[in-house]
Amino acid sequence: MSSTHPGTALAQPAPDTLQVFRAWFAAVQPAAREPEAMTLATATAAGALAARVVLLKQVDARGFVFYTNYASAKSRALAANPRAALAFYWRETHQQVRVVGRAERVSREESEEYFRSRPIGSRVGAWASRQSTVVGEGDVQARAEKIEERFGEDVPLPEFWGGWRIVPDEVEFWLGKPSRLHDRVRYMRVEGSPDDAPEWKIERLAP
Repeated sequence: MSSTHPGTALAQPAPDTLQVFRAWFAAVQPAAREPEAMTLATATAAGALAARVVLLKQVDARGFVFYTNYASAKSRALAANPRAALAFYWRETHQQVRVVGRAERVSREESEEYFRSRPIGSRVGAWASRQSTVVGEGDVQARAEKIEERFGEDVPLPEFWGGWRIVPDEVEFWLGKPSRLHDRVRYMRVEGSPDDAPEWKIERLAP
């Protein structure tokens, strides 16, 4: 795209939805306080719904990547029902992106590369926190101290920790306008197109 201005992106949508997302994401960096924050919605196999905010760490050729404990409630839900929705809302620029797609684990090698880039405290925390379990006062800190004693500065990637990728089947871009006449453009994956080079049907939606 020749311009990253969000209005231009919706006036002349590029054929690749991830290209549009990258343009929007780059454009909001100076204005949005935490542009990488996204709401992740999941459902268990029984249909129990949950939503929480996680941080986008990468947008690759296949989709949107975040990292977490594989024993957490969200990971258990994704393992049982590998469908998810994401929502980004950048209040400062009146923009929103909605994603619906399939969840898959990223490779061990990708998780290892990202884990090694984290500060030492975050690596210790990944080991110390048995995410989503009930804990007593001081339990997590005590485990963190034991991890520090065990590994020192060379904290390895835990087997129970890594990345999830949401491979989009649908992406909607929303740009707020006066009088609620918002711009909305939806990308729908063409059935049968490959995950790493999908084709998209592009539609405009009423506000």
